[in-house]
Amino acid sequence: MAQQLLMPKATAIWLVDNTALSFDQIAQFCKLHPLEVKAIADGEASQGIKGLDPIATGQLSREEIARGEANPNHKLKLSDPKVRVPESKRKGPRYTPVSKRQDRPNAILWLVRNHPELKDAQISRLVGTTKSTIEQIRDRSHWNSANLTPMDPVTLGLCSQIDLDFEVEKASKGRPLPTAAELGATLQPAQETERFSYQDDREEEKEIDADAVFAKLKSLKSTRTEDEDEDERY
Repeated sequence: MAQQLLMPKATAIWLVDNTALSFDQIAQFCKLHPLEVKAIADGEASQGIKGLDPIATGQLSREEIARGEANPNHKLKLSDPKVRVPESKRKGPRYTPVSKRQDRPNAILWLVRNHPELKDAQISRLVGTTKSTIEQIRDRSHWNSANLTPMDPVTLGLCSQIDLDFEVEKASKGRPLPTAAELGATLQPAQETERFSYQDDREEEKEIDADAVFAKLKSLKSTRTEDEDEDERY
């Protein structure tokens, strides 16, 4: 991996302020345009950025700067780093242990059935499979379709619950809201609800008849008076 300069603009500011290098030399070393270096020197660009000493960071030696100042055609070279930073591995499909690879079709079937919003690329990231295998399981053309059983990939140890939740949430962001037909319920027209409300009110009026209530109370009162008179006679 080719070594890259840290903080090019901050380094260019320091070289402009502390060396006699030409704009072209600084631009070539910092991978900037000569006009941008000139704007830095004129104070028109990169204001507020603190200069970074490339000698202190070990990216440029004093001898190399001296050679550049003595020869305007000299191209500055980065010093060899004292510590090599390993190159980051390219992100690819998730590695699945050999012992668990036989469970991947079951996990794919579970994801396809329980999370249809997931894309093939997301399923591939979760269980470390190929798009062709996912398509075969979707259309049931997989060689072992008859024996597949849906199984949670988290339970199988093929992915973590955090990874699964992240992919499901990511896939659900662009999904439209379910329609009333999909939910299995529809709103009733206003006329229907008003009709039922009116009928309920009428039924309540029938149930609570004031005249009948008072008549019943009056009969009870008269019956009680007759009983009291009969008790007084005896």
